[in-house]
Amino acid sequence: MQVLLLTIGSAGDVHPFVGIGLALRQRGHRVKVLTNPHFQPLIERAGLEFVAVGTADDYDQVRTNPDLWHPRKGFHTVFNIIINGFRPAFDAVMNNYVPGQTVIAASSLGLAARCAQDKYNLPMATVHLQPAIFRSAIHPPKLPGMPIANWMPAGMKRFMFTVADRMVINPLVAPPLNRFRGELGLAPVRDPLKDWWHSPQRVIGLFPQWYAPPQADWPPQTRLTGFPRYDEGGISDMPAELAEFLTAGDPPIVFTPGSAMHHGEDFFRESVAACVQLNRRGVLMSRHADHIPSNLPANVRHFAYAPFSQLLPKAAVCVHHGGIGTAAQAMAAGVKQIVMPLAHDQFDNADRMQRLGIARSIPAKQYRAARVAKIVQELLADEAAAARCAEIARKFIGIEPLAQTCDLIEELPTARAAQGVGTSAALPA
Repeated sequence: MQVLLLTIGSAGDVHPFVGIGLALRQRGHRVKVLTNPHFQPLIERAGLEFVAVGTADDYDQVRTNPDLWHPRKGFHTVFNIIINGFRPAFDAVMNNYVPGQTVIAASSLGLAARCAQDKYNLPMATVHLQPAIFRSAIHPPKLPGMPIANWMPAGMKRFMFTVADRMVINPLVAPPLNRFRGELGLAPVRDPLKDWWHSPQRVIGLFPQWYAPPQADWPPQTRLTGFPRYDEGGISDMPAELAEFLTAGDPPIVFTPGSAMHHGEDFFRESVAACVQLNRRGVLMSRHADHIPSNLPANVRHFAYAPFSQLLPKAAVCVHHGGIGTAAQAMAAGVKQIVMPLAHDQFDNADRMQRLGIARSIPAKQYRAARVAKIVQELLADEAAAARCAEIARKFIGIEPLAQTCDLIEELPTARAAQGVGTSAALPA
């Protein structure tokens, strides 16, 4: 069987699909990863086939846009990428689809693949990395600009989602999406992000039930596997200098604002100052050396990259942006966390981890050295948080989410036949 993996976004979006691709290849399947050329070297080092969607310049223009990390503007920035990429992503899918031999797994933003599914009745799963994607009037996610609380009546929650659709989401997404669907001869979609963007055949959530229990109003075709936790292990190993630093003293505090963060100067400056105030060792993780303060103190080091599965078990605290991949690695390592959410799903992840008792959250505007240092001290002394971190870490033992995800993808042809979704149109010659 051939599997097309379409993923759009940053390294945090691409890494899980590389992990899925490697697991599928081990089962004997042919795997093609369809994504931005920025990630071509990684995918080819992993030994997977690469198919370009868009250009590397497209990726650079987005990641350098400060609006990407704005609580409200971030949504518009992300979906402008998708809107401009409908045709390249659709063509990449259709140019590589072999009838009767191919199934598709597409990330949340792979709306072009959903259009291809509607047009040609292709076997496809939608893969969501984070629970914030799932709307619920029972337990709504915590989203920027969406003040929906659990105590609100269900009708009020549904009304607020409807208002968001009518005033924010649909005006941005629906017109260009429906123009593209019109070019394909497809009927328009009224509320794209309400139900349509979930594949009617299979939805896979790459997180466990203990992190986000499925709600009765989630799509019924949803299945949860677990955090994939692929981090380039075996391809990009820990630098020798970092390994030496880790063994040369007490466990350090690890600071990372996320792989796509192109404006991390303030974060790192305050982080270094916090280490100085605490007299603690620190590790700054960023591929952007120009974000790092010059003349770092001797107990603080900067490294471009290291697999978090190797680094975080040796850390005292992980301070990060709230991306689901970093959060999962920290939970698996049993390390306490401080989250500085900026946009997207980060607020929801911060909220879930705080309720689990393993993390504290700092608003981005309040991320200052004195406050960071104070919370680090409180976390280090918090024995209850240490116990909860250890308890959560044990939940990762013996779990094989990539294998479970592969099982669900392999079932897609059967799921397609059983569901009988849509009316198949003739594939183009």
